[in-house]
Amino acid sequence: MSTVSQPANRPDQPPDPAGHTAGTAPRTADGPDPAADRHRLTALQGVAALSLDAMASVAYGPESIVLVLAAAGAHGLGFTLPVTLAIAALLAVLVASYRQVIAAFPNGGGSYAVARTHLGRRTALVAAASLILDYVLNVAVSVTAGVAALTSAFPALYADRMWICLAVLVLVTGINLRGIVDSAKAFLLPTAVFIAAILAMVVVGLFRDAPASALTAQGHASVLAHNATAVGALLLLKAFASGCSALTGVEAVANAVPSFRAPRAKRAQRTEVALGALLGVMLIGLSVLIGRFHLQPVDGVTVLAQLADASLGHNWAFYVVQFATMVLLALAANTSFGGLPVLMGLLARDNYLPHVFGLKADRQVHRHGVLALAAVSAALLVFSGGDVNTLVPLFSIGVFVGFSICQVGMVRHWWLERSAGWRGKALLNGFGAVLTTAAAIVVTATKFTEGAWLIVIALPLLVVAFEAVHRAYDRIGARLGLGRVPEPPRRAHSLVVVPVSHLSRLTSEALNAAVSLGDEVVAVTVTYANPDDRPAAEALRRDWELWNPGVDLLELPSTTRSIGRPIADYVRHLTEHHPGTRVTVLIPEAEPAHLWQRLLQNQRGAVVAHAVRRDTDAVICRLRFRLATA
Repeated sequence: MSTVSQPANRPDQPPDPAGHTAGTAPRTADGPDPAADRHRLTALQGVAALSLDAMASVAYGPESIVLVLAAAGAHGLGFTLPVTLAIAALLAVLVASYRQVIAAFPNGGGSYAVARTHLGRRTALVAAASLILDYVLNVAVSVTAGVAALTSAFPALYADRMWICLAVLVLVTGINLRGIVDSAKAFLLPTAVFIAAILAMVVVGLFRDAPASALTAQGHASVLAHNATAVGALLLLKAFASGCSALTGVEAVANAVPSFRAPRAKRAQRTEVALGALLGVMLIGLSVLIGRFHLQPVDGVTVLAQLADASLGHNWAFYVVQFATMVLLALAANTSFGGLPVLMGLLARDNYLPHVFGLKADRQVHRHGVLALAAVSAALLVFSGGDVNTLVPLFSIGVFVGFSICQVGMVRHWWLERSAGWRGKALLNGFGAVLTTAAAIVVTATKFTEGAWLIVIALPLLVVAFEAVHRAYDRIGARLGLGRVPEPPRRAHSLVVVPVSHLSRLTSEALNAAVSLGDEVVAVTVTYANPDDRPAAEALRRDWELWNPGVDLLELPSTTRSIGRPIADYVRHLTEHHPGTRVTVLIPEAEPAHLWQRLLQNQRGAVVAHAVRRDTDAVICRLRFRLATA
C-alpha cells in the first residue's frame, strides 16, 4: 500500500466543509472572513477579556509583599518599593518576551507552542499541564476572592458563600458560551471602572502629604513585627516570589492569539503591551503610596482598602474602589475562559486531549473547553467550601513553570534563527528564565507544606494523562490505516435486518429503505413464552400475512424479557455462517414533533442498537421517521 502525507493523526475529526486549517481564521477570496472575524477580539476588547486576572492581581500582589516584609518590622516595609520595582522589571521582561512569542507563534499556545517546537514533546506537555493547572486555579481563586470581598461587606452572606461562588461561576460560564467577544463587551465597563479607580487613587495619593483618613484600619491589630533588626536576602527573595503572584495572567494573551481579529499578531501584541503598561504603573504606584503613607498590614483589612482610605478619604470614592475591586476579582476568572479553551484546542489538535475540545461553535468559542473548565472549577469550589485561603497556596506555581519553560524555549528560538539582534533578545529571555525559575523554586518551597504538594503531584499526573490519550489515538490511527491509501471499494452481498414490533407507517418506511439498501431483507420480531404476550405475537403474524410485503418475518423466541440480545445473537449467527455478506441492522424510530414527547417513547431502538453494537460488527442504521405537528 502506498503512503500519503498527512499533517496530523486525527482519526475521529470530521473534515471541515470550508476547508479551513486548524488554528487559522476562515478566509474568503479577498482575505479573512468578516462574518467570523466579528466574533473575534479587538485590542481593547482583549484587555477586557484576557487581562482581568493580571489587573485584579493588584488587589493582592502588593499585599503579598507587605505581609512578608512585615516580619522584619518597619525597616522591612521600607523594601516594598525596591521589591516591587524588581517585579516590574520582570514584568517588562515577560511582556517583551511574550510579544516575541506572539510574533513567532501566531496560532497561540504560548509556552506550550514554544516548548513543542524547541524543547521537545515532553517539556511541552509539562508546560501545557502547568498552564492548565494555573488556569483552573485562577477561576476558583478569583471567584472565591471576589465573593470574600462581598461577604466582608455583607457578613450575613458568609454562610452561603459557596453557593454564591457557584452562581458567579455559572454567570461567567454562560457569558463565555456566547463567545469571547460578548464576554469582552460585558466586562469592558467594570474593567474600565477598576483601572480608572486605581489610577485616580494613585494620582490623588501622590499629591497628599498625609493620609486623608485612617478610619478603615482603626480597631484592627497590626501584624508588624517589632523585634526585628535586619532584613535578610532570603526574606527579600520570599517577598519577591510572593509578589510575583501579580504576574499571573500575563501569558493569557499569547495563549489566545487566534481569538483576535486580523491582523491577529499585531492586535495581540498591542494588548500585551497595554496589559504590561497598566499593570506596571498600578503596581509601582501602589507601592509608592505604601511607603508615602507608612502603611502597616493589619488583620481583617486589605492593604488596598487602607490605600483607598488614605488617598481618597472614607467617602463614596472609597466604596467605589472597594466595589470595583470586588467585581473585578470575581470576573478575573474570565481570563481562564479566554485562554484555556484555546490551549485545549491546540492539545486536541496534537492528539493529547480528546478531539472534541478542538471543535468550535458558531461564535468561534470552544464550548467543550469552556464547559470542562467550569466543571473542574465548580468541583474545586465545592472542595474548598468557597474559602479562598484553601486555594491560594496552590496558586501561581504552575504559571511560573510555564514562564520558565517559555523563556528557555525562546532562547533556543533565537539561537537557531540568528536574526538581526538575536543576541540581545536571547539575553533578555535568558535573564527572564533565571528570574522566573528562581521565583518558581521559592514559591514551591515556601508553600509546599501549605498545599503546594498537590500541584507537584498533579502536574506529572496530567502529563501521564496526555501521553495516554496520545497513545490511544496512535492505536486508533494504526487500526484505521491513517496516512495510507486504502484498497479500492468492493461490492459484497448485502443483507438488511429490520426489527419490527407492529405494523404501521414506520414499519412500511423501514422496509422501503431496507429493500433500497440491500440485496436481501429480513424482518425480525422478538416473541416471548409468556401467555400474556401470545395474542400480540399472533396478531402481528396474521397482519403480516395479510399485508404480504414480500419480506419474510422471522420470529426470534426469547426466554427472558430481553429485546436486544435475541436480535444481536441472530445477527452474530448471520455473520458467522455468511462471512462474505455485509449485514446491516436498520432500526426504525419515530421522532416526535416536540422535545418533551421523547419522554413518552419506550427507547426500544436505543436498546437494540446498543446490543448489536456491543456484540457484533454489523452496520447499524437508525431510520428516523419524523412525526409532523397536527
